[in-house]
Amino acid sequence: MIATAAASSTPAGATETHCPYCSLQCGISLTRKPAGGIRPIVLEPLDFPTNRGGLCAKGFTAAELLDHKERLLTPLVRTVDGDRTSPLRPASWAEALARIVAAVTHSQQTHGPDAVGIFGGGGLTNEKAYALGKFARVALRTAMIDYNGRFCMSSAATAGNRAFGIDRGLPFPLADIAEAAAVLLVGGNPADTMPPAMQYFDEGRAKGARHIVVDPRLTNTAAGAGLHLALRPGTDLALANGLLHIAIRENLVDIDYIAARTTNFAAVKAAVAAYWPDRVERITGVAVADLEQTVRTLAAAPSAMILTARGAEQHSKGTDTTHAWINLALALGLPGKWASGYGTITGQGNGQGGREHGQKADQLPGYRRLDDPAARAHVAGVWGIHPDELPAPGKSAFEMLDRLGTDGGVRTLLVFASNVIVSAPDANRVRRRLQALDTLVVSDIFLSETAQLADVVLPTAQWAEEEGTMTNVEGRVIRRRRAVVPPKSVLTDLQVMRRLADALGRGRFFSDEPAQVFDELRRASAGGLADYAGITYERIEAEQGVFWPCPTADHPGTPRLFADRFATADGRARFFPVHHRKPVESPDRSYPYTLTTGRLLTQYQSGTQTRRLGGTMVPDPTVQLHPDLARRLSIENADMVELRTRRGAAVFRADVTTAIRADTVFTPFHWGGASNANVLTDPALDPLSKMPEFKVCAVDVVRVGDPDDTHLLARVPAQPAPQRSAFGPDRAAQAPRSRSRSVAGSAPPSRPAAFSRTKDNAMHTRNKFLQGVFGFTGKGIDQPVPLDASLSYLVPDGSVAQALYFRGGNTTDELITLVMLRDGVPMRYFPIGAKSDVHVPLRVVEDLEGGTTVELQLAAPDGLTGTVILDIGLVVV
Repeated sequence: MIATAAASSTPAGATETHCPYCSLQCGISLTRKPAGGIRPIVLEPLDFPTNRGGLCAKGFTAAELLDHKERLLTPLVRTVDGDRTSPLRPASWAEALARIVAAVTHSQQTHGPDAVGIFGGGGLTNEKAYALGKFARVALRTAMIDYNGRFCMSSAATAGNRAFGIDRGLPFPLADIAEAAAVLLVGGNPADTMPPAMQYFDEGRAKGARHIVVDPRLTNTAAGAGLHLALRPGTDLALANGLLHIAIRENLVDIDYIAARTTNFAAVKAAVAAYWPDRVERITGVAVADLEQTVRTLAAAPSAMILTARGAEQHSKGTDTTHAWINLALALGLPGKWASGYGTITGQGNGQGGREHGQKADQLPGYRRLDDPAARAHVAGVWGIHPDELPAPGKSAFEMLDRLGTDGGVRTLLVFASNVIVSAPDANRVRRRLQALDTLVVSDIFLSETAQLADVVLPTAQWAEEEGTMTNVEGRVIRRRRAVVPPKSVLTDLQVMRRLADALGRGRFFSDEPAQVFDELRRASAGGLADYAGITYERIEAEQGVFWPCPTADHPGTPRLFADRFATADGRARFFPVHHRKPVESPDRSYPYTLTTGRLLTQYQSGTQTRRLGGTMVPDPTVQLHPDLARRLSIENADMVELRTRRGAAVFRADVTTAIRADTVFTPFHWGGASNANVLTDPALDPLSKMPEFKVCAVDVVRVGDPDDTHLLARVPAQPAPQRSAFGPDRAAQAPRSRSRSVAGSAPPSRPAAFSRTKDNAMHTRNKFLQGVFGFTGKGIDQPVPLDASLSYLVPDGSVAQALYFRGGNTTDELITLVMLRDGVPMRYFPIGAKSDVHVPLRVVEDLEGGTTVELQLAAPDGLTGTVILDIGLVVV
């Protein structure tokens, strides 16, 4: 959905600036009203390098929000201070700021400095993101600051830093995509999320490029690709390892590149030995022929790219998954090569710059680490404080949110440009934690769902009313220019921080002038990974943006990274061996399907802005279901459907389509209220990046109304009883629910009998595989010994398992035997000859009832060492 305009000179009186939405930061112009008007009425696309005259529907409607009737124009406070049940009322800035200062002072005097926290946003300018990190550590002196980019880019950022020594979303200009002869896009849908970027994909295909898209859905992007790999959600890592296995087996890896520019390949080679093609097909659902075609396409192309996005990264194993794709790119010799490499597609408008300059819990400006003494000394020197005044690293986004209002947690929270009740996982839990705060302060342009809970709401300037810089998906620093002045009663976030700092006695450390803040940012970032020292407002305008790192005024910037070396100590990229593991939740009898979430063409992030636009820009929130699933559940297109997980319930309009797998449902996360997708999602965190498990969880699906029952979209359905609010998912509280759907403390939702279904009588089956490659040392042919904990399986209560087949391979010169045990008692023996393999179809050996433990052990001559490959398949009914 791209509209294009012929390149032309900017109209007289127009201001050249950038779209406020995604990370493309498309060039636009805003033209003022004639006859002395102060608000823009004409928004036109410009011929900027990222959009080349194109613009999507969101971009074209961006100016409509500047004068929107629901815009916040004055501070709001509770009529009764401290009572959130009392209504919000207009207040003066003096009263609002005084309430904030009183709350901050009380919380810190009572509970310590870290009792005050800040939650920022990936849409803030570089200047505001930088100032927010400084404000937390210098004015508030708290460690508790993080931002919503933790929910977006953290897995890719963590893996990029570990593998390459640096994190920049695309290490090459966006235009290089048009020059790549092959592109593998994993978990991204730019045709909907950033339509102007598709012209580069289209240009590449017109030149003969081969594009492959990995996605559980047949998205608009996948529909235009030469090959679509419709994998099971949560299996991206296994897919990447399987592709590398094939590349190694077929001698398609770049041995010279690996030797000259990388380390640790041997460990990864050993790790992917267990991901033979037919096993990967069973895990992912992607056919072996498609796996082989994908690898051969990438390896044969003179230039090739592997691009990942949130579909691969928003998992509790997102860092490992990203590493798996980086491993494949490195093995094929792609990073640093012309029109080739690995990149990740940043989502938010300043998702790149927002994570570089200090609003992350563990970070200082310039992508410096807060726990690095040299980094602390440098930044403290720029700020004019002693390094010891800087706090230690704080908690990541969800870790901080999950401790709000508790002993040792934040008691007063300031939120800037984020709607956490809609954007955070397990949103019901987050709501309860926000309600437990002593004081909540929200700065926004509209009364978002989060702002509706606040004690103090601050109106802030919009994108066209402020100066600043953004860093787009390519690492190009661009300038956002002010086109209009904000309303008289509205302050910028920089002004708010300055006034609060003044009231806290720390105002001398802060400026509210964007140019001054940016100059200080340049000094603070100098010498860091994200070095902006040589970038100025003047250079940005003269050069259509400047790529970081740019350490000096005469440095040309760095459009392409890794041509000669990586940003590691030895200049080599690192391979990391990683292994597939199942999602934290798998479908079961109570929640028999898989839910995945994502974005729509016409909506942006939490929808605070785009949901306020009219007409076709605001469709009903929908859930995609395959026709086979819809028929099974008696759901027709446009019916009202309730999704329910262990954490929450939400209602959507059914979109019955073949563009999704039959075992998966998809819904967007742009809505709050009754259709808040994130009441459903799992807060289990990646141990390295602290990314939540947004992209996969177990869900139940029920028809609850006819197409005209639109009132259901406005009424929040009954929610499951809260789980214990300890950090991370409380697995002990996740017993299968009753089919009656009763909720503690409330009656089950009433439904007309016509909407009932008989799914309880259906038989649900799933597969279980005990498999892998294991080294061993024999203890005697009559002494079976355990090989690995993964080769043991407890059949769930209420289920019955049956063994279907056994496959095994033996690398030694002696006969070995695999023993299948039931509750510790041998039930089958599988001899494997010397340097041989065996495949035994088992059909039905006997039923394995719920509560039974199935295990594989090895019996081999005493002292014999070697490697065994095992694969036993079970069906669980």
